[in-house]
Amino acid sequence: MIAGGGATRYGGAPKGLVEVGGRRVLDRVVEALTEATGSAPLLVANDPNAAQWRPGLEVRGDVLDGQGSLGGILTAVETIKTGEAGESVKGVICVAWDMPFVPAGLLRELASLLDGADAVVPESNGPRGLEPLCAAYGPACGPAIRAALARGDQRAIGFHRDIRLVRLGREHVLQYGDPDVVFFNVNTPDDLSRAEQLCRVPGSSR
Repeated sequence: MIAGGGATRYGGAPKGLVEVGGRRVLDRVVEALTEATGSAPLLVANDPNAAQWRPGLEVRGDVLDGQGSLGGILTAVETIKTGEAGESVKGVICVAWDMPFVPAGLLRELASLLDGADAVVPESNGPRGLEPLCAAYGPACGPAIRAALARGDQRAIGFHRDIRLVRLGREHVLQYGDPDVVFFNVNTPDDLSRAEQLCRVPGSSR
């Protein structure tokens, strides 16, 4: 789970701590990730108070400073460890902490497709056509991200040309809800008002 940005549009207040439908966005994302993976997620955050946001979560600061959301993805990828029994771990699911409506089922499907890919990214209605901050990433993404950053490319999709990328088609995303709801993120007070309205959309509230 990636808590990035300075929340300047919230006056510096951590936007994942605002409530949508009576629950903090942070808690909604934690619950979806925990349901999808069976374990509590890692929180990638640089805020010195991050450990207090939800006690019990492991918190990790960016491995490279000032690299935006791509730096957050890199940090998550480079935490991939070998499993307890020595088995290889496929990868990690990265979700921005300001997405209150991401369903666990979608996250499970993204993770399941890592068997044949280095990254699995869902298609959306957004300007990039993809949602790199709701995606699954394998270990090979680490060197590819570092190479992209070394050439000055901080785009969250800037390393895709160097990996085996699978796009989860929009038709699959639609099985979990309207992409405009599934990937809705709370960046501004107006977004928060809209999120409260979306809570009444069938399938948006877990």
